[in-house]
Amino acid sequence: MKPIITASLMCMDFLDIRHQIDVIDEELDGYHADIMDGHFCKNMALSPDIIKAICSHAKKPVDVHMMTTNPSDWIDPLADAGVSIISPHAETINTDAYRILNKIKDRGCKTGITLNPATPLSFCKHYLGRIDVLTIMTVDVGFAGQPFVTEMLDKIREAIKLREENGWHYDIMVDGQCNDRTYKQLYDAGVERYIIGASGLFQLDPDIRTACQKAKTLFEEKTGVAVR
Repeated sequence: MKPIITASLMCMDFLDIRHQIDVIDEELDGYHADIMDGHFCKNMALSPDIIKAICSHAKKPVDVHMMTTNPSDWIDPLADAGVSIISPHAETINTDAYRILNKIKDRGCKTGITLNPATPLSFCKHYLGRIDVLTIMTVDVGFAGQPFVTEMLDKIREAIKLREENGWHYDIMVDGQCNDRTYKQLYDAGVERYIIGASGLFQLDPDIRTACQKAKTLFEEKTGVAVR
C-alpha cells in the first residue's frame, strides 16, 4: 500500500488553522488529533469541540489519539465530531478493552490501539486481531521534540510478524519524530502510516504548502517510495 502521511494538528499554527487545513487537504492524506487530559500525560491538547470544527471543514479523515485516563468518556463526543479512527492507549483500557473496542466500532469508527515505548506488544496481544490500526509511540507521550526511541524498530517488526502469523489486518502507524532522519528506518521496518509534526512538517518552511511539498520530497528521497 502507498504510505499514508498525516499532519499532527497539535503542531499547527492555530492562528492560521483554516488556511493550513485547506492546503493539507490538497497535499497530505489526513490529520492526527491528540486528546490529552493532563492526567495520563502531563500536558493538555485538543478538545472534542476543536476537533469537531476541524472535521466540519477538512476533506481528509481525522484520526484521534486519546492520551486520557478514562477513554470511554471521550468516544461518543469524538464519534459525534466525525473522526475516522479512535485510538485509546492499551495502558488505560485493559480492564474493559473489549467493551471499549466494541463501542468504538458500534459508533462507526475504525478501532485503534496505541502503545507507549515501554509497553510490550504482549500487553494487548489478545485483542490485536480486533483492531484496524496499531500506533507505536517512538517517543514518550505528551510533548514534542523528544529523541526517537530506536528500540521501537524491533517492536514494529514484531508487530508485523504477529500480524502475518495470525492473519490480522491492522496497519502500523508511528507517532513521534517521523522525519528525514527516521523515514528510511521506519519504512524498512514496515510502517504504513506516518504522523508528521513539528520536525517532519511545520518547521520545514513558514509556508504550509512549501512545507508539505518538502516533507513529501524528503520522504521520497529517504525511502525511494513516491507519495504524490
